[in-house]
Amino acid sequence: MNEQVTPGKTTIAPEVLLAIVRLETLKVPGVHSLAPVPGAVNRFLRRSEPGVRLQVHDDVVDADIYVVLDGHTNLRQVSREVQKAVAQALEHMVGMTPGRINVHIEDLHYPNNGEDAA
Repeated sequence: MNEQVTPGKTTIAPEVLLAIVRLETLKVPGVHSLAPVPGAVNRFLRRSEPGVRLQVHDDVVDADIYVVLDGHTNLRQVSREVQKAVAQALEHMVGMTPGRINVHIEDLHYPNNGEDAA
């Protein structure tokens, strides 16, 4: 007879989700760096690390991503690319449903073209 074996359970540590979101964000052209997450409200309900705050509920991942963008880019386009990259990574890498992917532009980076301020 054919016995059906239960495969067990897979759990993903919140730190893994944070790493995925951070790395995918930093890959997007026009993203200079991640910015600090403002305030530590609801620390017990949410997971956060520099640049990212996540909330997971029923296999749906909501993310708030705080970024510094290059000043000579289309801000709206870069933020949409971040949303798209993070959503695809969550779906393909961990099989979770992306919820709200909010991108917060905290600052702009303008290189000084090699000139140091005197």
